[in-house]
Amino acid sequence: MSDMLKTPHSGSSILLVEDDVRLAQMIVPYLAPYGFDIVHSQNARHAKDALNKRKFDLILLDLMLGDADGLDVCRYIRTSCEDDPAIIMVTGRGDPTDRIIGLEIGADDYLPKPFEPRELLARIRAVLRRMVKQQTADSSGMLIRSGPLEINTAARTVTLRQKNCPLTALQFDLLLTLARNAGRVLNRDQLWQSIRGEAYESFDRAIDVHIGRIRQAIEDDPRTPKQIITVRGIGYVFSRLPQE
Repeated sequence: MSDMLKTPHSGSSILLVEDDVRLAQMIVPYLAPYGFDIVHSQNARHAKDALNKRKFDLILLDLMLGDADGLDVCRYIRTSCEDDPAIIMVTGRGDPTDRIIGLEIGADDYLPKPFEPRELLARIRAVLRRMVKQQTADSSGMLIRSGPLEINTAARTVTLRQKNCPLTALQFDLLLTLARNAGRVLNRDQLWQSIRGEAYESFDRAIDVHIGRIRQAIEDDPRTPKQIITVRGIGYVFSRLPQE
């Protein structure tokens, strides 16, 4: 393999859930030379079988499957896979509502069809790079506590009164960024740059969707949040609460 094709994510395992065989036959050989271990499942049933047999680092998930709705598959992954793989949704649906719902139920990214293979590769690398970066940064085992909330940066877990708060990898990174900057107002672009390394589109609601999801998990009353406060017209701030 040439140096150009080598990547720090070589060996990462990917499950491609795509019922368009021709598209899958284009994606697999394109990504394989970059060192990814790719398994293709043509429908939801086969995908679930694959997930039960082995661990995957990332799932490329088509929303329009012949035997199931991709959103339902995403919910299954988030509730059934303890390894918590990253999820990139890939779909030809044009309704932005699907994108928002996908983010709300646990997708880390969303790529509309048609797409350039290079963009798909870039998004895969960005998601995996973010996961590796956070795992490296969190290796110290540091605990962040705020009131009844505890963030374990090594285990990448969040608990509220000793009860687990399920978050996606991206949502955990977003919460951790806010918590590490407690008391400092961060705008959406700062947050997106921190967790994604790219500029934030002003029309994009991704940050707001993920903040809403995090609040559902960590706030006693998401409608009147005490941990993540909205600063109207600017962004968000994490409020460190006294220990209970």
